[in-house]
This record gives sequence, structure tokens and C-alpha cells, in this order.
Amino acid sequence: MSTEMNADLIAPCGMNCAICIGHLREKKQCPGCNAMDEDKAVYCRKCTIKNCAILKEKNMKFCSDECEKYPCKRLKNLDKRYRTKYGMSMLDNLENIKSLGIEKFVELEQERWRCSNCGELLCVHRTSCLKCGTSLN
Repeated sequence: MSTEMNADLIAPCGMNCAICIGHLREKKQCPGCNAMDEDKAVYCRKCTIKNCAILKEKNMKFCSDECEKYPCKRLKNLDKRYRTKYGMSMLDNLENIKSLGIEKFVELEQERWRCSNCGELLCVHRTSCLKCGTSLN
């Protein structure tokens, strides 16, 4: 299991891939949205946000208010699902990246997503630490 978090693991939508179950699992570990496609799951390769023409055209690393469609329907739906199911917001992440800068955002994420018991990275998709089982509630 990886305990490292860095700016390359922050997806264009604001998802922190370092805390995704796909990245944290031991077998067939996903390298994150910004990595080469051959190592990613098909649904990640086909992501409409990652493959957004406006992101590419404007050479933007993240969705932002520089885009006339921000936040687009896809991003709003993703944000709603993650707020509801996992208590995390892509839109809040993007706003924090914009206001704090990517380095400070990653630094704060390192603190936020650490298990208080064993120090491993937590998974946004689970209610307990993958390493030691400590409940997050």
C-alpha cells in the first residue's frame, strides 16, 4: 500500500487519486488519472472529465472557472455522488487548489487522509483504515 501523496495524483476533476481504492489496493494498482492509460481501468481511460476537450484546448491541469462550462453537469454529478456517499467534494477540492495552490492542498490532504492509529493513507471509499481497521466514524 502506498503512503505517498503528490500533486501528480490529483485528477483534473479534483479527485485525490492517492486516496482512491483503485490506487490503494495491492493487486492491479491504478497509477492515478494523470498516469499513462495502459495501466488504468477502462472506465478511467474513458472518463469524460479527464478527456475533456476544453481542458486540452486551454492546457489546464484542473477544471476551473476559466472554463465557460464550469462546473459542467458531469463534474456536478460526480461531486454530488462523492459528497453523498463519501463526505468529500471535488468542487471544494478544486476551490482549495485554486485558493491555496497545489502544494499546500496536497500538504493538507496528507494530514486529512492519514489514519490516526497507524499513519497509513485512508481510503475515501472505505469507512475504516485498510491497514489497521480503525473505524473512521
